[in-house]
Amino acid sequence: MSKYYYLIAGLPTISPEDTKLTYTVSEFKAELESYLSKSDKRLMRWFYMKYDNRNLLLIIRNLHEERFDGRGNFVLADLQTFYHALKERERVPKKLAIPAYMTKFVQAYLSRLDDEGAADYRLLEDQLSALYYEEAMRCGNKFLAAWFELNLNMGNLLTVLNCRKHGLDKEHYIVGDNVFAHLLRTSGTRDLHANELDDYMAKMVQIAEVKEPMNREKQLDLLRWKWLEDNTFYKVFDIESIIAYMLQLEMIERWVSLDKSIGEKTFRRLVLDMKQESVDTLEKFKETNK
Repeated sequence: MSKYYYLIAGLPTISPEDTKLTYTVSEFKAELESYLSKSDKRLMRWFYMKYDNRNLLLIIRNLHEERFDGRGNFVLADLQTFYHALKERERVPKKLAIPAYMTKFVQAYLSRLDDEGAADYRLLEDQLSALYYEEAMRCGNKFLAAWFELNLNMGNLLTVLNCRKHGLDKEHYIVGDNVFAHLLRTSGTRDLHANELDDYMAKMVQIAEVKEPMNREKQLDLLRWKWLEDNTFYKVFDIESIIAYMLQLEMIERWVSLDKSIGEKTFRRLVLDMKQESVDTLEKFKETNK
């Protein structure tokens, strides 16, 4: 396996508290092209595939024109060709190199569409993620396989906790077929014992109790961040550390974007409140001086 001494030694230090971006994911992706070996580029494709998943769902919902994410492996035209080929029951061009899980997902979606009509897009997202994780867990790299399994387990545990909270049947929402998914299907969280959960899942049960959504999401990302650090401690100059850096960079990018969005919303609300206060003051002045 290739070593990346100069690349990793030259990377700026990042932390979960960063409020400015050192790189964007797109910039770092472009820089990596000239460094990575062919086999490591194939591994990195699994990271970018989550953007392809989102783009595929946008095409299904006909929202791709304004929201297509360019960080994926496939350009818009390729995903459109793939989707419409399956929709029209035509052969998908081999040169597109679409992963098997995407084909499986779209075929299942179109089959259900014929039988049942419109689908719940939240469920579609969960189903596509489950297929993605299952195939990615067979990528041949232990670190990546463990990372995808961690996220599958976290998603399923959150699902069970939400089902319990809202009185829903968890059987309809748990995805995947690994050991932890089976454990959740048979026991749920109320009956889980501490010895059945690893440290990360036990911590996640505590985080799930946090009521404020943004705070809860940040704590979940901090848990993921810690997992990445713990699992790359002895792989300082390997592809695993580059993947971990990219994943951490993505977290910072997301939170910087969210914080900016929330800041803009707060500012707009303050401006509206000030305008309303001015209107109220004017009306009171008119009423007083009639």
